Amino acid sequence: MELKQIFENNRDWIQEKLKLDKDYFMNLAKGQNPDILYIGCSDSRVTAEDLMGIQPGEAFVHRNIANMVPNTDLNVMSVINYAVVHLQVGHIVVCGHYGCGGVKAAMQSADLGLLNPWLRNIRDVYRIHREELQGMEVEGEKYKRLVELNVQEQCINVIKTADVQKAYNSRGIQVHGWVFDLQTGELIDLKIDFEKILQGIMELYRLS
Repeated sequence: MELKQIFENNRDWIQEKLKLDKDYFMNLAKGQNPDILYIGCSDSRVTAEDLMGIQPGEAFVHRNIANMVPNTDLNVMSVINYAVVHLQVGHIVVCGHYGCGGVKAAMQSADLGLLNPWLRNIRDVYRIHREELQGMEVEGEKYKRLVELNVQEQCINVIKTADVQKAYNSRGIQVHGWVFDLQTGELIDLKIDFEKILQGIMELYRLS
């Protein structure tokens, strides 16, 4: 794509919004009050607003390779803190997708340089669920299941944070795990049981 096309697209987009609402950008500039923090994958095919069918201002979005929430990553930890403490979001969504390149790379025994420490987090998910995954004979199904298990484990990492635990106790914030199916466009709810996970980790991870 020619970069100049992006600016032409931008001008067209501005006109489309103003036709619907002459005050659209004035209202957008007043501030944000999203109810959702969306943590997703950086994959160029998976855009948060499009797959949820929402407008700018309705979700606070953080994306990285394979929708990870490692506690050592100050970026994602800062995003969670800002969304929970300052924006007061009511829902946190971790959304993975089938066909994730990061998850696929983590399934392979290969030196990928700078990506190694990042992918190790996904390999740890594989290790935790090794018995289930090694019992699956079809490689494609194993791949899809690891995508789901990675989302589940990242939801647990979200729940381990002090900000989320405090928000749950004070106002009932909820954490959700979703998977986006690129082949069908379907958004799948993994039905993460927040309270069950919370109770299961409290002995070691109680922070509030």
